[in-house]
Amino acid sequence: MYTEKLIEHFQNPKNVGEIEDADGVGTVGDPACGDFLRIFIKVRSGRLSEVKFMVYGCPAAIATTSVLTEIAVGKTIDEALKITDVDIAVALGGLPDPKMHCSNLGVLALYRAIADYRHRWKP
Repeated sequence: MYTEKLIEHFQNPKNVGEIEDADGVGTVGDPACGDFLRIFIKVRSGRLSEVKFMVYGCPAAIATTSVLTEIAVGKTIDEALKITDVDIAVALGGLPDPKMHCSNLGVLALYRAIADYRHRWKP
């Protein structure tokens, strides 16, 4: 059901944690009723220099967010806004259909973190 890469990211997620002085924070979900995800970003010279996350959810939610952080680091803001749920699924070697929604959570939280960054740091 799950690919080896998904299992690896679930068992050993990358970039877990908070960034205390984050430039942007994005939240998706509700911890009372299911998956809940918060992404923190640092931006340096127009690029995502650091992306971390905290998640409460199933193995697929953890793995998809872990791989998202790896894809997003180093991207410009505009490049990061082009990351899609399909990109995440492909990076993991696929996702079972009932778990595709998990890849949407991280992408949406990243978009919200970027919107928060733009709101805080607009010229």
